[in-house]
Amino acid sequence: MKFNIRGENIQVTEALKEYVEKKLSRLERYFETPPVSDVSVTLGVVREMQNVEVTIPLTGFMLRAEERAADMYASIDLVVDKLERQIRKHKTKANRKIRQESGFKNVFKIEGIPSHLHEDEDEFELVRTKRFTLKPMDIDEAILQMNMVGHSFFVFANSDTEKVNVVYKRHDGKYGLIEPAT
Repeated sequence: MKFNIRGENIQVTEALKEYVEKKLSRLERYFETPPVSDVSVTLGVVREMQNVEVTIPLTGFMLRAEERAADMYASIDLVVDKLERQIRKHKTKANRKIRQESGFKNVFKIEGIPSHLHEDEDEFELVRTKRFTLKPMDIDEAILQMNMVGHSFFVFANSDTEKVNVVYKRHDGKYGLIEPAT
């Protein structure tokens, strides 16, 4: 794997760079052939928290993870663990889809991986369904409602566009809006 490591509000030292490359290189054992595209790694500091974002573009899909902790090395370890969980979740589904659609060989290896890491996790357990009436409101009111109920997101009918939107609280403390493409 080729790494593109950059820093935001932090100087990327040679020790950090080597640690990132060593930890992320562990992921190569999960692939039939190592990814040929650049693995994008962004190390940053936001509000005294050490943030790591990793994006690994693969054929037909992308692995992406973000973690933050008080220590940069801990953040790197956490993001690698998260990527391993994603690989475990998606390998069966991805391998099946690629075989069916294009006849290519598997993207992920199964041999050589401990059995507890290649359990079939295609089934998701839905534990609750919630129905509610969407009240038309503007974005500011939706943010207020979200904060009042203490959630990190809020679904509402946008009174300006008359479409269903979602407002959410970002990690940086600001807000985001998800709206359908027109």
